[in-house]
Amino acid sequence: MTTTPASPAASQQAAVDAALLILERMGLSPDDLTAAPRQRPAVPTFADYVPVVSAAVTGGTRRAYGSSWHRVTGQWGARRLDEPTPSEIRQLVAYVKAHVVHRRNARGGRGAAENLIAALRCLYRHAEDDGLIDERDNPARKVGKPRRLPSTRRAVADTRLAEINQVAATTGDDPELDTLILRLHTETACRRGGALALRPQDLDTEQCLVLLREKGETVRWQPVSPTLMAGLVRHAGERHAPPDGRLLRYADGRPITSRRYDHLWTRIGRHLPWVRTQQISTHWIRHIVFACVRVAIAAVGGQAELRPALFDSLSSLPLVAEPREMGQPPAAAGQLRHGYH
Repeated sequence: MTTTPASPAASQQAAVDAALLILERMGLSPDDLTAAPRQRPAVPTFADYVPVVSAAVTGGTRRAYGSSWHRVTGQWGARRLDEPTPSEIRQLVAYVKAHVVHRRNARGGRGAAENLIAALRCLYRHAEDDGLIDERDNPARKVGKPRRLPSTRRAVADTRLAEINQVAATTGDDPELDTLILRLHTETACRRGGALALRPQDLDTEQCLVLLREKGETVRWQPVSPTLMAGLVRHAGERHAPPDGRLLRYADGRPITSRRYDHLWTRIGRHLPWVRTQQISTHWIRHIVFACVRVAIAAVGGQAELRPALFDSLSSLPLVAEPREMGQPPAAAGQLRHGYH
């Protein structure tokens, strides 16, 4: 008796049926096989990987998350990235909140907690991109940030701003520099980083425009008054600022840093106790300018209820001050008006 050999298709189907039967007895499905993790590189420790990410991000990101990454390496330096659980991250957040340095403007460590979670998310996002972990295995994605409280910053009255300007112009070792700094922030509503990054080559003297490079790598041309432009040009020339170097400088030619701002507001606080009590800083000047813009828009029948963030790139409504000598205190908020002078 002879048998007919099975066709190749029948044999293949029989093999598939046998494989499916084995998978069923093992409690698995074909989907489980496709979802099985592929061969991945060895997962590094935090101490090894944090420097890699730190070198890959921008300078602003590095400054923002550097302290939190330092805390993480201090606590988990020898651990692999795939070891901490969401619960352990929450425990680390609680530890950071409990041991945060208490300052006069502290808000219970909420800022430090938010920064830590954001820093870990950034770290693990790079680990995902590098194929070190799966998105579903990212523990930082499963930990929510604390709700951000409303800012305590607000616009101060014109008379208060005039007091600040008066103290800056009549005290300290370099009133010319301090009044120029306040004038620049009052006219442009720029952040501190934007002023520190300003270069002589960023000045368009013909059209009275300054190029500001600020947070989030944003770039904007901002109109200023001829008075401020003349003061910036004179300052750069007298203090020998190179075209591609920082414009704002000390009398000896050294470029200023954020420490100049710290010393400025500390000195103003000694003369004006309310500045020290409310922790007034340069960023408050932005809110003063925003308030002026709201008033100006409302005066022409526009929408006055605009959020401050909408004015970050505002160049169509230039805010400039009344002309005056740069050695005198800058104009108060109420003296700001639109147009070129």
